[in-house]
Amino acid sequence: MGSLFDDLKQGLEEAIEYEKGQGKARVKTYMIMPVKEYSNTEIREIRMRAGMTQGVFASYMGVSKKTVEAWECGRTHPTGPAFRLLDILASEDLDETEFVVAK
Repeated sequence: MGSLFDDLKQGLEEAIEYEKGQGKARVKTYMIMPVKEYSNTEIREIRMRAGMTQGVFASYMGVSKKTVEAWECGRTHPTGPAFRLLDILASEDLDETEFVVAK
């Protein structure tokens, strides 16, 4: 049997001990920060800093090039998941990053 079996067995034994009042439960807490909303100029700055064309940026974000154009012109705004991706892209050190679009 492998390590997965041992991990599962240990976890089940800990759960049984906890249910019997003999063990202590482990708690893991995650803090989810609010979504930052970026303006049209900030979106363009993020894209430019990443060195992406609108087409490559659209592929990265999972949207059409027209959508990126609309974001950057301020006609429309991204939704929550797109803001999360923008936040990740804005916070990354992109000096050594290369973006390639697979076709």
